[in-house]
Amino acid sequence: MIDFFLDYYKDIPLWHIALEFITFVFGILSVWFAKKENIWVYPTGLIATGISVYLLYIAGYMGDMIINFYFSIMSIYGWYVWAKGGTAEDNLPITRTTFNEKIIGILLFIVTVFVVFGIYKYFGRKIEPDNYVDMISSGIFFAGMWYMARKKIENWTLWIIGDIIVVPLYAYRNLGMLSLQYVIFTILAISAYIEWRKILDSKKQIS
Repeated sequence: MIDFFLDYYKDIPLWHIALEFITFVFGILSVWFAKKENIWVYPTGLIATGISVYLLYIAGYMGDMIINFYFSIMSIYGWYVWAKGGTAEDNLPITRTTFNEKIIGILLFIVTVFVVFGIYKYFGRKIEPDNYVDMISSGIFFAGMWYMARKKIENWTLWIIGDIIVVPLYAYRNLGMLSLQYVIFTILAISAYIEWRKILDSKKQIS
């Protein structure tokens, strides 16, 4: 198990490993802050996704790169929305998605799959079976990030599904640190869903 996490990094420059570690730490911090409805989810997330865009581009994983670029854009948008509406205030409460928002999420998923496919083609990358998993997880994460910006509890459902998908994906690619990171993400996302669900239920009882 230890060899699995270390073998890939034997021939990797120290600065590259340092960047991956920074991404690892700030990525976990971002999910933790999201769970707590803390606006620091966005600045910490920007650090993690910004570095990830660069690292994934170098590695040639275009789908993952586009995911993280989108995360960076949505972090700026979410930061604005949360700052304007409040982090845990009634101005921007945790809610469930409406029918129209569910449709938007489905459309985001479909469009993302086709866009990521097009990006692989544009850069002339050979599409391997694991790249199709990329496309599916990209669509899930795109919709989940949009729901998070709107404080929709369904964002955690999508994060859980997406995280479970990419854990074996990164393990298959010998990216042990990223695989471990998404294991932690999965645990935090489950915990966050339970916590947000309790908040929603308590509001129903009050009303």
